[in-house]
Amino acid sequence: MTPKQQRGTVTADLLLDAALRLYGAEGERGITVGAVTKASGVSLGSLYHHFGSIDGLVAELMHRWLTRLLGDLFTALQEARTTQAAIHGLVRAYLAFVKEHRDAALLLHSSTADQHNMSRGKEIRDTQEARLSAFGLWLDPRIESGELAPLPHALIESLVLGPVVAVARRWLSGIDDVDLDEAARLLPDRIWRSLAP
Repeated sequence: MTPKQQRGTVTADLLLDAALRLYGAEGERGITVGAVTKASGVSLGSLYHHFGSIDGLVAELMHRWLTRLLGDLFTALQEARTTQAAIHGLVRAYLAFVKEHRDAALLLHSSTADQHNMSRGKEIRDTQEARLSAFGLWLDPRIESGELAPLPHALIESLVLGPVVAVARRWLSGIDDVDLDEAARLLPDRIWRSLAP
């Protein structure tokens, strides 16, 4: 990477990091051009050069953190020795991500992300195709061997992530009847039961 490219990466990171801090503190209304440039110390021109618009910055911020979350989930699958342990690990990895990266989790579970995902779902899915294909490749032999119930991939994904996303949203909204540590203890086995053959 050339020095100019390195400076560009640093500048983009400053903008993205500032936007996430602002989102965590003030929600969507906190991410304005003025607030992001002030918090990052980066010029308006650089913001437009790297992201095209504030919407482009937010889209890249969501993409960055979604990529990281999916990476954590796939690592949990790869490191497990059994199918049951993999499902348990995936559930725990998701909840750990939410707890460790609260601001990013807030963004990924926001109405902004929902709207973005609904309007650009295929494009987002295509950019994550390598990881999603790897998940499918992980699932297929386990379904064929009878270790997992013979369900379509989308239904397995929904059975695993549906309850976890619901718990994450509840915790992120500030409702104090959800404890992520307790959920990490109880949910994996409950979810596993829904997938067992």
